[in-house]
Amino acid sequence: MIEVDQVRWERWLDGFGARHGPLTVERSVTADGPVVRVRAADGATAIARGFEHDPLGIVLVRRGGYAVGLAHGSRLVAAKVGTRHVQSRTAAGGWSQQRFARRRDGQADELVAAVTRHARRLLLGDDESPKAGAGGIPRGLVLGGDRALVSQVVRAPALRALDGLPRRELPDLRDPTRAVLEAALRRGRALRVELE
Repeated sequence: MIEVDQVRWERWLDGFGARHGPLTVERSVTADGPVVRVRAADGATAIARGFEHDPLGIVLVRRGGYAVGLAHGSRLVAAKVGTRHVQSRTAAGGWSQQRFARRRDGQADELVAAVTRHARRLLLGDDESPKAGAGGIPRGLVLGGDRALVSQVVRAPALRALDGLPRRELPDLRDPTRAVLEAALRRGRALRVELE
């Protein structure tokens, strides 16, 4: 699977056609978003899936930091990026190892709580139970980073209004910064193309 930025899609199609011959393009819409099926003269097929939910919420969490954003179209309209120290694992044994594990778990819990507060404020307007269809509430989520931590954040009771939203996962992101948050927005909006 490859990701193609929407602004590059037509150029990507031109290149695909140049390599494989004349193209037949079929467009459809599913519950997950738009789907474009491209068939080339030589039999090559590409299926592109979009993620055009708007507004779009972004939650990125790693043990060293976090980023939360709300985007309309290709622009971030609200964002919070921060760092939180979560101790790494230790090779010590016995009581020390248990003490460090408790400290690490406590630090991870504090990180999850902080990210949950920021997500509630930015994505839900500080309202745990916004009305369905309320303006500014995300219609889709881009999630990235440490899967276990991200899962704890989005399953938090304060964010229950986000349950059931379409999701796109980006587990391969670096430690969250403003630049990584903007890259996650671009990748969240990109077409995911599978070649057959």
